[in-house]
Amino acid sequence: MGKVQLNQKEQHYADTHEEAKEIVVAAEEKSNFVMQKITEKHNKYGQYFLVDLTYNYNTPKDVMENGTSKKDEAPEGQLSIEEVHEGIPYSVETNGNVSVAATKDDDQSEGAPF
Repeated sequence: MGKVQLNQKEQHYADTHEEAKEIVVAAEEKSNFVMQKITEKHNKYGQYFLVDLTYNYNTPKDVMENGTSKKDEAPEGQLSIEEVHEGIPYSVETNGNVSVAATKDDDQSEGAPF
């Protein structure tokens, strides 16, 4: 079966409470979103907000029940787990910038997302 992601936790920075709420609203649009927490913080530079988000994908019980014996029983029209595209590698820097690693079969000019 291998590794299966059960959940994911993210933490975001916001300058204002309104920006923090916008981050939560965007997260709520995802179907696997389960929890959010906005924390007001202060340091020598002033006030800021930390937004903690949690997403759930599976439980250990779900993974075990749907283990290798049922791996090819995807509903009609849906991809089985072996057919799922893993996406592209990316990294998020501490300032929030996201960069995508260029691939050898990438026809786009560097830095162009589309």
